[in-house]
This record gives sequence, C-alpha cells and structure tokens, in this order.
Amino acid sequence: MPVIRSISPVDGSLYVERPVAEDAAVDKAFAAAREAQKAWREASVAERAEYCTRAVDAMLAMGDGIAPELSWQMGRPVRFGAGELGGFEERARHMIAIAGNALADVIPEQKDGFNLYIKREPLGVVFTLAPWNFPYLTAVNSIVPALMAGNAVVLKHASHTLLVGERFQQAFDAAGLPEGLFQNLVLSHGQTARILSTRLADMVCFTGSVDGGRSMEAAAQGTFVAMGLELGGKDPAYVRADVDVGHAIENVADGAYFNSGQSCCGIERVYVHEAVYDQFVEGFVDLVRGYVLDNPLNPETTLGPLVKASAAEFVRGQIAAAERAGATAHIKRGEFAADIGEGPYLAPQVLTGVNHQMAVMSEETFGPVAGIMKVSGDDEAVALMNDSEFGLTASIWTRDEAAAREIGDRIETGTVFMNRADYLDPALAWTGVKNTGRGCTLSRVGYEALTRPKSYHLRTKLS
Repeated sequence: MPVIRSISPVDGSLYVERPVAEDAAVDKAFAAAREAQKAWREASVAERAEYCTRAVDAMLAMGDGIAPELSWQMGRPVRFGAGELGGFEERARHMIAIAGNALADVIPEQKDGFNLYIKREPLGVVFTLAPWNFPYLTAVNSIVPALMAGNAVVLKHASHTLLVGERFQQAFDAAGLPEGLFQNLVLSHGQTARILSTRLADMVCFTGSVDGGRSMEAAAQGTFVAMGLELGGKDPAYVRADVDVGHAIENVADGAYFNSGQSCCGIERVYVHEAVYDQFVEGFVDLVRGYVLDNPLNPETTLGPLVKASAAEFVRGQIAAAERAGATAHIKRGEFAADIGEGPYLAPQVLTGVNHQMAVMSEETFGPVAGIMKVSGDDEAVALMNDSEFGLTASIWTRDEAAAREIGDRIETGTVFMNRADYLDPALAWTGVKNTGRGCTLSRVGYEALTRPKSYHLRTKLS
C-alpha cells in the first residue's frame, strides 16, 4: 500500500508515515459528506456555531502537543508555536461570530405587490487542500466558514504536516460534529486530480504554488467546479522618508524572516527612500545578525530550518546568482554556525545592490532573504512594487496616513498594510491579484465564495 512520509527538517528523520486512502474509501468519504450535508444545511447558524465553537475549544486543549509537532514537521521554532494556535482561534471565532449577519438574506428595495430577497445557500461539499507553512492558519480560513455556511468539508493536508489534518479530525470528533461532515483524508496527487476531474466536490480551496494552482485548474477543466486559489507571492515593502526608522527596521525584518521566510505574505522586496536608506540598511543588518539559527526545539532559537534541504538549496542558488550579478551579501559565510552550506539550515541574508533583473527580486524565494533597493520617492517605489507577477500584500512604512492611502490605491495588491506586515485580520478579505490567484477567504466577503445566491421573486398581489 502506498504511503505518505513526513521527513523532519530538524534532523532528516522519518517523523510521520501514513497510508494513502484507497480509492473506494475516497469515494465513500465524499458520498458520506454529501449525505451528511443534506441535514446540516437545514441546521440553524446558531446550531452550527455550537459545534464549531466546541471544535475550536477542543483544538486549543491540545495546544501543549501542537507546538513541538510543528517544529518536527516543518521546522517552526517551538517558541512561536502558540502564535499559530492564537491565530487559528482568532480567525475561527471571528468567522463563527459574523456568520449570522454574513449569511442573512439580502433584502433589496421592495416593489409594491412583490416580496424580493436573496438567500445564500451552501454549495455542498468543500474540498480544502492546505499547505504546510502555516498549517492551522491556512486550513481554518476555509474549514470553519465552510461548515458555518452549511457545507460539508473534506481536508487533504500537506505531506509535511500530516498530523495537522489529524488534529482537525480529533477536534471535530470531540465536538460531536455529525459523522461525515468533516473528514481528513491522506491522498496522493493522482487521487486529488481524480476528485477534481470527477467533481466529487462542489468547491475547491487550494493554497500552494502557482504550478500547483495550474494543476488544480487542469484537473478540474470542464467541470465548472468553484475554485479558490491562493498561490505565490513576492510581497514588497516601501519605507518612506518620513518613517519611524527603528519601528520599520524591527517590523520589516520580522515580516521578512519569520517562519524562515516561508510565508506567502512575507516581505521579500524592500524599497527604501534614499534619505533613510543608509540608516535603514545598517540597522536592518545589525538586527538580522542577532537571530539564532538552531534546532527549532531549542527555546532560544528564533530561526529554524527550511522545510527541506532542496528548498534551502533553491534559496542559496538565488543568493549566489544575485552575487554573481553584482549584489552585496551582508551576512558572510560562517556568521551562523548552523549553516554549513548544505541541508535545510540556512542563514538569513540581506542583499543590497539588487535589481529586478535578478531572480531574488522577481521570482518567489520563500526563504530568509530580503533584497533592499534605494528609491527616490513614491513614484519609483510604486512602479517597482507593481513590477511583479504577484500581488498578495504590500506594506507602506510612513507617518502619513493620507500618503499611505494614496500610494495604496496605486499598488496592484490584495491587501495594503501601513506600518505592519505579514498579518491577516479576519475582518478583512484575504485575496490577491495576478498570479497570486483568485477568490477570497475570511471576512463576510469570504462567505460569498462558500455559498451561492438564490433569488426569490414573489408576486403577492394579483390585481
């Protein structure tokens, strides 16, 4: 029987191994989901909220075991494990709280003799494919609101984070959720493609690479299945002349290097006004030199390994290519003892003298590297920020809110930040433009993607 293996980046050991579900079991799971959803769609929003709230509570009760599991599975330092669950709770509870209003009937202006309204109906079965880098945060974006909207959910989690899918199953089982409404499956790529091509699901929520998104669309071609895709990112930051430099240094660095840079909305490109460029670069490099690259189970570690050695090798290749093209690398070999030039442990890097002809400034890196360019002002910064195939988030670092609004209106992006980065507020729509994908999660807008509108045009007077 084929298996999926999770190899730990901590020491290269086999951490988790699970058998792939048999095709018959997959078909049975989706059939059970479809059957269970028939009754679930008739449950009130308040009833659904009781189950989902109990599931959130059950997940939080497992917190002590989740942080070290994350470290072993994908390399996140154990000291940050609580943050993942904190974000999970914030998003889940928010989406539960707003469901009643978000799913309420839409009442347009009425006409005499008619009753007009729009209902939001569940789609049926939602198939969530979650990534490893923020495995609870990304999964909850669709799972909880899908259930709150009256759908059933089938989850396929990434091979690196198999235990996360099992934790979700344990939480919903502990909550007493009716059987079949939430199911976690271990699937191969071929099985995933078959699920899409035969339209076993009514909605697909995928977070992953651009190539992965193309594979999703290819597999679903001709089925007209609804699809939400959160794909790549190359998120920029613009540091204006009027900035609080110390605040910007601390927070831009955190946005660039948290999770070893393995964040879809992490900062990968930094554009700094010439008036503060030297001060910013000097302080930025000094801060980065203070990171602790080590075993993520060490509570002192602030930077863990990348998820696998090949990912680190890819990032090393981008750095080396940039240096050959004239970039300056400010972190010298040997400053971080854990980086031996191979394997998943990779020192953070700061590059200056970069340009958009370099892959490190134009292609997704997904590692602990930030390229910094000097700019003359807003117009140049906006042009460079928009010079990308991606558009997930962009951050503007300034004391001038009016300027941030004006610049934000000109940036091609899904979210505009001012004086912060790499954070999802569940009250706001999480979306992107260009090759970052399509669709939306979180906020009341996110509920629209998980439901279909049904119009009622009722004539009440016949004369």
